[in-house]
Amino acid sequence: MPIIIPDKPGELFNNADSFGMVFDNAFKRQADCGAHANLSLAEKKDLAIQACSDHPFFLSNPELASQVADFRLRLFGH
Repeated sequence: MPIIIPDKPGELFNNADSFGMVFDNAFKRQADCGAHANLSLAEKKDLAIQACSDHPFFLSNPELASQVADFRLRLFGH
């Protein structure tokens, strides 16, 4: 689920920032389509992480990627 970067379409990077952008996008898309109805925040996070589990940063460091997801959720008031 790559983020479209105008000058580099479909390019993903093995770093926390790239993962954070993809995670944010997945979380928002799922919320917008109603996939979050009646779920706890932990379940919402897990659902979004599953959607970006093929991201290079997640594949190389899933524990740190989970921490990045927690940070992003706190950053946006969840």
